[in-house]
Amino acid sequence: MSTKIHAIVDALGNPVRLLLTAGHASEHGQANALIKGFDADYVLAGKGYDSDRFIEVLEEAGAVEAMPPRRNRKKQRKYDRELYKERNLVERLFQKIKQFRRIAARYEKRKRNYQSMLYLVSSIIWLA
Repeated sequence: MSTKIHAIVDALGNPVRLLLTAGHASEHGQANALIKGFDADYVLAGKGYDSDRFIEVLEEAGAVEAMPPRRNRKKQRKYDRELYKERNLVERLFQKIKQFRRIAARYEKRKRNYQSMLYLVSSIIWLA
């Protein structure tokens, strides 16, 4: 009954790509689809996106990753904490999206309709 929104933002916090999944789906399962087609220098992501395969993909692409390791990781790895602080741009985007009641309350029941509303709200954010 819930939906998870995965987002990519640019350096100004504007939405670039939004993906929807079921609320119980894992984040790292969508990580590769989320960055597909992008050539990023830096990737800042939350703990949910931490997986060995995703980190390998980022290293092959030459991107610098700043994502904290999950707590249950057997081998903890280091990450750039100062760079990770810039991830607040994604959180700010979600706060902007939640200002639109239709998105926050999830009035649209079909995925296609909900994603259409997300695109509409994203274009409003880009124009503002």
